[in-house]
This record gives sequence, structure tokens and C-alpha cells, in this order.
Amino acid sequence: MFFGGYFYILIPSILISLWAQMKVKSTFAKYSKVISTKGYTGEQVARMLLDSSGLQNIPIEMIRGKLADHYDPIKKVMRLSQEVYSGTSVASIGVAAHETGHAIQHKESYSPLILRNSIFPVVNISSSLSWGLVIIGIFIGSSPFINLGIILFTVVVAFQLITLPVEFNASNRAIRILENRSILVGNELEGARAVLSAAAMTYVAAVISALLQLLRLTLISRDR
Repeated sequence: MFFGGYFYILIPSILISLWAQMKVKSTFAKYSKVISTKGYTGEQVARMLLDSSGLQNIPIEMIRGKLADHYDPIKKVMRLSQEVYSGTSVASIGVAAHETGHAIQHKESYSPLILRNSIFPVVNISSSLSWGLVIIGIFIGSSPFINLGIILFTVVVAFQLITLPVEFNASNRAIRILENRSILVGNELEGARAVLSAAAMTYVAAVISALLQLLRLTLISRDR
């Protein structure tokens, strides 16, 4: 990412990304100290929501890592970090409900999720190849190599853009279910919403970063 000049274009995205990471960590830490009135753990909430959605076949596993929670649509398993799995805080419940939202999206064949999953296998390959081609193009002075790298990098940009509605929809589902089932009440619900909103900003930051990187590559190609 340091080759070819125009690095200053990325400064806003770097600052936004740092802010988003600090925001999600501080917000999660804040609401990790707020214990829910009903005392459910993240695992219990996820299990309840999965079962009520007809997803009794989805297992829930505890994994290491902070904020490493995710739903695996390929193996059809939900993985929750230890803090979320065993935690009874508003933050833990919010994250567990969010991941359940992804499982429900998968069951309902939510279009953006299906599209994102379909291009996921080629995203990492496209990202690596794009930079390889750009760097080669810069060193040998070949615009076709750079342009091909840009075309491949658009797959990464598309993936980041598609991720936004997937994540926002999962969070909206989570808050709606937690409220309708009175799993969280009053300020607890607002706390969960704050945690998920902060997490969503990391995806917004990723989109901004990808778009600015694409702009930078385009300017590099123009100069060649």
C-alpha cells in the first residue's frame, strides 16, 4: 500500500479506522460492566433466539479472542468469544443477538448476505493479486498491469460495500428481537444499540478505506 505515491489520500481513512476501533473497544468495555436485569448469558440468548427461529441445528461454540464472535455460514455454526459466551452484560447479549441475526439472514436467504458469501472466496485472492500487479506495473512502468490490479481491487471494494447492509440489518434484527422478547429493557436496550452502532462504524471505516484506496490506485494509473 506504500508504493506509487498519493499516500496522503489514505490519511483520512487511517484516522477514521483508528477512531472506529477505539470507539468499539471503549463502548464494549463500558457496557460490559452493565449486567442485564434478567441475567441471561450471551450463549443462552443466542440459543433462545436460534431455537425460536427454527435453527435448533445450529451449534454454539466458545472461541478464544476478544470480539472474535461470528457466524460461519459454511459450517453453520455460531462462534462466540468467551466474554460474550459466558457474559451476562448488555454488551455480551447485544453481540450474541447480532450474530444470531446473521444466522437468521442465512436461513431466510437474505440477498446481500448471499451475494457477499458468493464473492468471499475470491476477495482475498483478488486483494493479493491486485497489489502484486500494481507493484509490478509501477516497477516496470506498465499501465496495463496497474489497470488489471485496479479491476481486481474493485472486487474488494464491492465486498466492503455489500457488507454494510448485511451488518446493519443483523444489528437491526438483534435490537428488534431483544426488545420484542423483553430480553433487554429500558436503558439496557439503548446500551446494546450503542455497542452495535459502534461496531458498525468499523465496517463504515472499511468502506471509506477501500474507496480511497481505489481512488489512489486510479490516480497512480493516470500518472502512468
